[in-house]
Amino acid sequence: MSIASSMMAEERTSRWLLLGSLALNLFLVSAAGALAARHYFAAPAAPPTIDRSIGARIERLAATLPPADAEVLRAGDRADVATVEASRDAYRKAQDDVRATLREEPFRPDAMRAAMVKTRAARQGFDEAVQDVIATAAGKMSAAGRNKLADWPPGQRAETPR
Repeated sequence: MSIASSMMAEERTSRWLLLGSLALNLFLVSAAGALAARHYFAAPAAPPTIDRSIGARIERLAATLPPADAEVLRAGDRADVATVEASRDAYRKAQDDVRATLREEPFRPDAMRAAMVKTRAARQGFDEAVQDVIATAAGKMSAAGRNKLADWPPGQRAETPR
């Protein structure tokens, strides 16, 4: 009878091992499926927002320059900040005038065109103010700093022989 009881004990142990193995496999497959589903159905991450202010743009430009030239650019920006801000504010007001013209009842296409002309002129004034800051600073920079400015934005253009 000891052989029979020994065989029954082995059979019982084998059943428990089989059941345990099945449970472990089921758990691992479920965990892998959950991770895959989470990855597949996860909402895409929002792209990082880029600060488009003139100060941030000047800082991104300065970060690519040699340290002394970067400081020249930053100092030029600080010196002309009032002029650049005033031209930016004029541009934004001109944009607001276009929006107001679009909302008028009755709508007047000629008023819209006139507001758009003012917006273009304000945008040009804003661009000129920013470009003046950069041109004035470039006049005080080293040749290496001006070459870095010429290569802006970095990695966007193929190197050209000089």
